[in-house]
Amino acid sequence: MKTTLMLALCLCLCASVRAEKVILRVGHFPNVTHAQGVIAHGLSRSGKGWFEERLGPDVEIQWFVYNAGPSAMEAIFARSIDLTYVGPNPAINAYLRSHGEEIRIVAGACSGGAALVVRPDENITKDADFRGKRIATPQFGNTQDVACRAWLLSKGLRITMVGGDARVIPTDNPDQLSLFQRGEMDAVWTVEPWVSRLVAEAGGKVYLDEGSLWPDTGGRYVTTHLVSSVKLLKDRPALLKKWITAHVELTEWINAHPDEAKRILNDEIRRETTRSLPEAILDSAWKRLQITNDPVKDSLLKSAEDAYHIGFLKEKPDLSHIYDLKLLNEVLREKGLAEIK
Repeated sequence: MKTTLMLALCLCLCASVRAEKVILRVGHFPNVTHAQGVIAHGLSRSGKGWFEERLGPDVEIQWFVYNAGPSAMEAIFARSIDLTYVGPNPAINAYLRSHGEEIRIVAGACSGGAALVVRPDENITKDADFRGKRIATPQFGNTQDVACRAWLLSKGLRITMVGGDARVIPTDNPDQLSLFQRGEMDAVWTVEPWVSRLVAEAGGKVYLDEGSLWPDTGGRYVTTHLVSSVKLLKDRPALLKKWITAHVELTEWINAHPDEAKRILNDEIRRETTRSLPEAILDSAWKRLQITNDPVKDSLLKSAEDAYHIGFLKEKPDLSHIYDLKLLNEVLREKGLAEIK
Protein backbone atom coordinates (compact mmCIF):
# COMPACT_ATOMS: atom_id res chain seq x y z
CA MET A 1 0.00 0.00 0.00
CA LYS A 2 2.80 2.43 0.95
CA THR A 3 4.59 1.69 -2.33
CA THR A 4 1.39 2.35 -4.29
CA LEU A 5 0.83 5.69 -2.52
CA MET A 6 4.40 6.78 -3.11
CA LEU A 7 4.13 5.86 -6.79
CA ALA A 8 0.90 7.81 -7.11
CA LEU A 9 2.49 10.81 -5.37
CA CYS A 10 5.48 10.68 -7.73
CA LEU A 11 3.19 10.53 -10.74
CA CYS A 12 1.27 13.57 -9.50
CA LEU A 13 4.48 15.51 -8.91
CA CYS A 14 5.78 14.60 -12.37
CA ALA A 15 2.53 15.70 -13.96
CA SER A 16 2.73 18.97 -12.05
CA VAL A 17 6.28 19.58 -13.29
CA ARG A 18 5.24 18.81 -16.87
CA ALA A 19 2.30 21.18 -16.61
CA GLU A 20 4.43 24.09 -15.38
CA LYS A 21 5.28 26.21 -18.41
CA VAL A 22 8.25 28.46 -18.93
CA ILE A 23 7.04 32.03 -19.43
CA LEU A 24 8.93 34.16 -21.93
CA ARG A 25 8.01 37.86 -21.94
CA VAL A 26 8.73 39.81 -25.12
CA GLY A 27 8.38 43.48 -26.05
CA HIS A 28 8.01 45.39 -29.30
CA PHE A 29 6.71 48.73 -30.62
CA PRO A 30 3.60 49.05 -32.85
CA ASN A 31 5.79 50.11 -35.76
CA VAL A 32 6.74 48.84 -39.21
CA THR A 33 10.41 48.86 -38.14
CA HIS A 34 9.56 46.19 -35.54
CA ALA A 35 8.05 43.91 -38.17
CA GLN A 36 9.11 40.57 -36.67
CA GLY A 37 7.63 41.43 -33.27
CA VAL A 38 4.43 42.96 -34.63
CA ILE A 39 3.77 40.13 -37.11
CA ALA A 40 4.52 37.44 -34.52
CA HIS A 41 2.20 39.14 -32.02
CA GLY A 42 -0.53 39.23 -34.64
CA LEU A 43 -0.07 35.55 -35.50
CA SER A 44 -0.16 34.73 -31.79
CA ARG A 45 -3.61 36.31 -31.50
CA SER A 46 -4.85 34.20 -34.42
CA GLY A 47 -3.80 30.96 -32.73
CA LYS A 48 -1.07 30.33 -35.32
CA GLY A 49 1.77 31.71 -33.27
CA TRP A 50 5.07 31.72 -35.14
CA PHE A 51 7.22 31.52 -32.04
CA GLU A 52 4.71 29.48 -30.06
CA GLU A 53 4.77 26.67 -32.63
CA ARG A 54 8.56 26.63 -32.77
CA LEU A 55 9.27 26.93 -29.05
CA GLY A 56 6.81 24.20 -28.16
CA PRO A 57 3.90 23.69 -25.74
CA ASP A 58 6.08 23.99 -22.63
CA VAL A 59 6.74 27.69 -23.33
CA GLU A 60 4.16 30.43 -22.84
CA ILE A 61 4.93 33.68 -24.67
CA GLN A 62 3.57 36.91 -23.24
CA TRP A 63 3.67 39.98 -25.51
CA PHE A 64 4.13 43.56 -24.30
CA VAL A 65 3.75 46.70 -26.43
CA TYR A 66 5.87 49.80 -25.76
CA ASN A 67 5.94 53.20 -27.41
CA ALA A 68 9.48 54.23 -26.48
CA GLY A 69 12.83 52.50 -26.17
CA PRO A 70 13.60 53.73 -22.64
CA SER A 71 10.36 52.14 -21.38
CA ALA A 72 11.32 48.78 -22.86
CA MET A 73 14.79 49.00 -21.33
CA GLU A 74 13.35 49.87 -17.93
CA ALA A 75 11.15 46.78 -18.23
CA ILE A 76 14.23 44.61 -18.75
CA PHE A 77 15.91 46.24 -15.74
CA ALA A 78 12.80 45.52 -13.67
CA ARG A 79 12.72 41.87 -14.86
CA SER A 80 9.29 42.55 -16.39
CA ILE A 81 10.37 41.29 -19.81
CA ASP A 82 13.13 39.02 -21.07
CA LEU A 83 13.50 40.07 -24.70
CA THR A 84 12.56 43.11 -26.75
CA TYR A 85 12.82 44.62 -30.19
CA VAL A 86 14.31 48.09 -29.71
CA GLY A 87 16.35 50.79 -31.43
CA PRO A 88 20.12 51.22 -31.09
CA ASN A 89 20.37 54.27 -28.83
CA PRO A 90 18.08 52.93 -26.09
CA ALA A 91 20.17 49.75 -26.15
CA ILE A 92 23.40 51.75 -25.88
CA ASN A 93 22.05 53.84 -23.01
CA ALA A 94 20.78 50.77 -21.14
CA TYR A 95 24.09 48.97 -21.58
CA LEU A 96 26.07 51.95 -20.27
CA ARG A 97 23.65 52.64 -17.40
CA SER A 98 23.97 49.06 -16.19
CA HIS A 99 27.76 49.00 -16.72
CA GLY A 100 27.26 46.21 -19.22
CA GLU A 101 25.52 43.93 -16.72
CA GLU A 102 21.90 43.82 -17.92
CA ILE A 103 21.47 43.62 -21.69
CA ARG A 104 22.99 42.11 -24.83
CA ILE A 105 22.17 42.59 -28.51
CA VAL A 106 21.64 39.07 -29.85
CA ALA A 107 20.40 39.73 -33.41
CA GLY A 108 19.46 42.42 -35.87
CA ALA A 109 15.88 43.09 -36.93
CA CYS A 110 15.65 46.11 -39.25
CA SER A 111 17.92 48.45 -41.18
CA GLY A 112 17.11 51.79 -42.79
CA GLY A 113 13.95 53.87 -42.92
CA ALA A 114 15.18 57.23 -41.60
CA ALA A 115 15.29 60.50 -43.52
CA LEU A 116 15.37 64.28 -43.19
CA VAL A 117 12.17 65.76 -44.63
CA VAL A 118 11.79 69.48 -45.38
CA ARG A 119 8.91 71.78 -46.21
CA PRO A 120 9.07 72.67 -49.90
CA ASP A 121 8.12 76.30 -49.26
CA GLU A 122 11.12 76.85 -46.98
CA ASN A 123 13.54 76.90 -49.95
CA ILE A 124 15.97 74.54 -48.24
CA THR A 125 18.18 73.51 -51.14
CA LYS A 126 21.62 73.25 -49.51
CA ASP A 127 23.02 72.30 -46.12
CA ALA A 128 23.69 75.90 -45.06
CA ASP A 129 19.97 76.67 -45.43
CA PHE A 130 19.28 74.84 -42.17
CA ARG A 131 20.72 77.78 -40.25
CA GLY A 132 17.94 79.29 -38.16
CA LYS A 133 15.52 76.46 -38.94
CA ARG A 134 13.40 74.37 -36.56
CA ILE A 135 14.00 70.64 -36.98
CA ALA A 136 11.90 68.06 -35.18
CA THR A 137 13.17 64.65 -34.04
CA PRO A 138 11.16 61.86 -32.36
CA GLN A 139 12.69 61.99 -28.87
CA PHE A 140 15.54 63.68 -27.03
CA GLY A 141 18.61 61.46 -27.36
CA ASN A 142 16.92 58.84 -29.52
CA THR A 143 18.59 57.38 -32.62
CA GLN A 144 17.29 59.96 -35.09
CA ASP A 145 17.86 62.84 -32.67
CA VAL A 146 21.54 61.89 -32.31
CA ALA A 147 21.91 61.42 -36.08
CA CYS A 148 20.32 64.81 -36.76
CA ARG A 149 22.51 66.74 -34.31
CA ALA A 150 25.68 64.98 -35.47
CA TRP A 151 24.90 65.72 -39.11
CA LEU A 152 24.20 69.41 -38.46
CA LEU A 153 27.47 69.69 -36.54
CA SER A 154 29.30 68.02 -39.44
CA LYS A 155 27.95 70.78 -41.70
CA GLY A 156 29.54 73.49 -39.59
CA LEU A 157 26.46 74.52 -37.63
CA ARG A 158 26.77 75.11 -33.90
CA ILE A 159 24.21 72.88 -32.19
CA THR A 160 23.58 72.89 -28.45
CA MET A 161 21.12 70.81 -26.45
CA VAL A 162 18.56 73.63 -26.50
CA GLY A 163 19.53 75.86 -29.42
CA GLY A 164 22.47 77.01 -31.51
CA ASP A 165 22.51 77.89 -35.20
CA ALA A 166 19.50 75.63 -35.72
CA ARG A 167 16.96 74.37 -33.20
CA VAL A 168 16.55 70.62 -32.83
CA ILE A 169 13.21 70.09 -31.11
CA PRO A 170 12.31 66.59 -29.81
CA THR A 171 8.65 66.06 -30.69
CA ASP A 172 6.39 63.00 -30.67
CA ASN A 173 5.85 61.65 -34.18
CA PRO A 174 2.10 62.46 -34.42
CA ASP A 175 2.82 66.02 -33.25
CA GLN A 176 5.64 66.32 -35.79
CA LEU A 177 3.14 65.74 -38.57
CA SER A 178 0.61 68.32 -37.37
CA LEU A 179 3.26 70.97 -36.63
CA PHE A 180 4.86 70.36 -40.01
CA GLN A 181 1.48 70.73 -41.71
CA ARG A 182 0.90 74.07 -39.93
CA GLY A 183 4.35 75.38 -40.83
CA GLU A 184 5.55 75.37 -37.23
CA MET A 185 8.39 72.97 -38.08
CA ASP A 186 10.69 73.58 -41.04
CA ALA A 187 12.08 70.04 -41.20
CA VAL A 188 11.79 66.66 -39.52
CA TRP A 189 14.39 63.91 -39.07
CA THR A 190 12.39 60.78 -38.39
CA VAL A 191 11.84 57.15 -39.34
CA GLU A 192 9.19 55.23 -41.26
CA PRO A 193 6.26 55.25 -41.56
CA TRP A 194 6.42 58.90 -40.56
CA VAL A 195 8.76 59.79 -43.42
CA SER A 196 6.16 58.58 -45.91
CA ARG A 197 3.33 60.28 -44.01
CA LEU A 198 5.15 63.63 -43.98
CA VAL A 199 5.60 63.35 -47.75
CA ALA A 200 2.10 62.10 -48.59
CA GLU A 201 0.00 64.00 -46.04
CA ALA A 202 1.98 67.22 -45.56
CA GLY A 203 3.69 67.74 -48.91
CA GLY A 204 7.16 67.21 -47.48
CA LYS A 205 10.24 66.55 -49.58
CA VAL A 206 13.02 64.12 -48.64
CA TYR A 207 16.16 66.25 -48.42
CA LEU A 208 18.42 63.48 -47.14
CA ASP A 209 17.97 59.72 -46.93
CA GLU A 210 20.09 58.60 -43.97
CA GLY A 211 21.41 55.67 -46.01
CA SER A 212 23.56 58.15 -47.95
CA LEU A 213 25.55 58.76 -44.74
CA TRP A 214 26.65 55.12 -44.56
CA PRO A 215 28.77 54.44 -47.67
CA ASP A 216 31.02 51.98 -45.82
CA THR A 217 28.06 49.67 -45.09
CA GLY A 218 26.41 49.99 -48.48
CA GLY A 219 23.80 52.39 -47.09
CA ARG A 220 22.80 50.00 -44.30
CA TYR A 221 22.44 51.15 -40.69
CA VAL A 222 20.65 49.64 -37.74
CA THR A 223 17.12 50.74 -36.91
CA THR A 224 15.96 47.88 -34.68
CA HIS A 225 17.75 45.14 -32.72
CA LEU A 226 16.66 42.09 -30.80
CA VAL A 227 17.90 42.66 -27.24
CA SER A 228 18.02 40.01 -24.49
CA SER A 229 18.43 40.34 -20.78
CA VAL A 230 21.73 38.93 -19.59
CA LYS A 231 19.72 36.76 -17.19
CA LEU A 232 17.88 35.00 -20.03
CA LEU A 233 21.11 34.58 -21.97
CA LYS A 234 22.87 32.96 -19.02
CA ASP A 235 20.01 30.96 -17.50
CA ARG A 236 18.23 29.67 -20.61
CA PRO A 237 20.58 29.77 -23.62
CA ALA A 238 18.82 26.83 -25.31
CA LEU A 239 15.48 28.64 -25.11
CA LEU A 240 17.02 31.84 -26.44
CA LYS A 241 18.59 29.92 -29.32
CA LYS A 242 15.16 28.54 -30.22
CA TRP A 243 13.81 32.09 -30.28
CA ILE A 244 16.67 33.31 -32.47
CA THR A 245 16.15 30.36 -34.82
CA ALA A 246 12.47 31.27 -35.16
CA HIS A 247 13.43 34.96 -35.54
CA VAL A 248 15.76 34.09 -38.45
CA GLU A 249 13.07 31.95 -40.07
CA LEU A 250 10.45 34.69 -39.64
CA THR A 251 12.82 37.25 -41.18
CA GLU A 252 13.28 34.98 -44.20
CA TRP A 253 9.51 34.44 -44.46
CA ILE A 254 8.78 38.18 -44.33
CA ASN A 255 11.24 38.88 -47.13
CA ALA A 256 9.83 36.02 -49.22
CA HIS A 257 6.16 36.98 -48.63
CA PRO A 258 6.08 40.80 -48.38
CA ASP A 259 2.41 41.26 -49.29
CA GLU A 260 1.13 38.79 -46.70
CA ALA A 261 3.62 40.10 -44.14
CA LYS A 262 2.42 43.67 -44.64
CA ARG A 263 -1.21 42.60 -44.27
CA ILE A 264 -0.59 40.82 -40.96
CA LEU A 265 1.59 43.68 -39.72
CA ASN A 266 -1.01 46.31 -40.57
CA ASP A 267 -3.83 44.35 -38.94
CA GLU A 268 -1.80 44.11 -35.74
CA ILE A 269 -0.84 47.80 -35.83
CA ARG A 270 -4.58 48.57 -36.01
CA ARG A 271 -5.23 46.40 -32.95
CA GLU A 272 -2.45 48.06 -30.98
CA THR A 273 -3.04 51.68 -32.01
CA THR A 274 -6.70 51.59 -33.23
CA ARG A 275 -5.55 52.77 -36.67
CA SER A 276 -3.93 50.89 -39.54
CA LEU A 277 -1.61 52.52 -42.05
CA PRO A 278 -2.97 53.49 -45.47
CA GLU A 279 -1.79 50.94 -48.01
CA ALA A 280 0.16 53.53 -50.01
CA ILE A 281 1.98 54.72 -46.87
CA LEU A 282 2.89 51.18 -45.85
CA ASP A 283 4.15 50.35 -49.35
CA SER A 284 6.27 53.49 -49.43
CA ALA A 285 7.70 52.84 -45.96
CA TRP A 286 8.46 49.20 -46.78
CA LYS A 287 10.67 50.23 -49.72
CA ARG A 288 12.97 52.20 -47.39
CA LEU A 289 13.46 49.31 -44.96
CA GLN A 290 15.42 46.08 -44.92
CA ILE A 291 14.12 43.37 -42.59
CA THR A 292 17.32 41.60 -41.58
CA ASN A 293 19.08 39.47 -38.97
CA ASP A 294 22.28 41.48 -39.35
CA PRO A 295 22.74 43.94 -36.46
CA VAL A 296 24.95 46.16 -38.70
CA LYS A 297 27.39 46.57 -35.83
CA ASP A 298 29.52 49.34 -37.35
CA SER A 299 26.54 51.70 -37.53
CA LEU A 300 25.73 51.26 -33.84
CA LEU A 301 29.33 51.93 -32.83
CA LYS A 302 29.35 55.07 -35.00
CA SER A 303 26.06 56.21 -33.45
CA ALA A 304 27.59 55.81 -29.98
CA GLU A 305 30.63 57.86 -31.05
CA ASP A 306 28.29 60.57 -32.35
CA ALA A 307 26.37 60.60 -29.05
CA TYR A 308 29.66 61.13 -27.24
CA HIS A 309 30.87 63.91 -29.53
CA ILE A 310 27.63 65.91 -29.26
CA GLY A 311 27.55 65.59 -25.48
CA PHE A 312 24.87 63.00 -24.77
CA LEU A 313 27.45 60.61 -23.35
CA LYS A 314 29.87 62.07 -20.84
CA GLU A 315 32.56 59.45 -21.42
CA LYS A 316 33.74 57.72 -24.56
CA PRO A 317 31.62 54.55 -24.59
CA ASP A 318 33.13 51.10 -24.20
CA LEU A 319 30.69 48.79 -26.00
CA SER A 320 33.04 45.84 -26.28
CA HIS A 321 30.49 43.40 -24.78
CA ILE A 322 27.17 44.88 -25.95
CA TYR A 323 26.90 42.18 -28.64
CA ASP A 324 26.59 38.48 -28.01
CA LEU A 325 26.10 36.94 -31.44
CA LYS A 326 27.26 33.44 -30.62
CA LEU A 327 23.77 31.93 -30.73
CA LEU A 328 22.83 33.85 -33.86
CA ASN A 329 25.94 32.63 -35.66
CA GLU A 330 25.27 29.06 -34.54
CA VAL A 331 21.80 29.32 -36.08
CA LEU A 332 23.10 30.89 -39.29
CA ARG A 333 25.82 28.26 -39.60
CA GLU A 334 23.34 25.42 -39.10
CA LYS A 335 21.16 26.90 -41.84
CA GLY A 336 24.07 27.37 -44.23
CA LEU A 337 23.75 31.16 -44.08
CA ALA A 338 26.53 33.72 -43.82
CA GLU A 339 27.63 34.38 -40.25
CA ILE A 340 27.96 37.84 -38.74
CA LYS A 341 31.59 38.86 -38.28
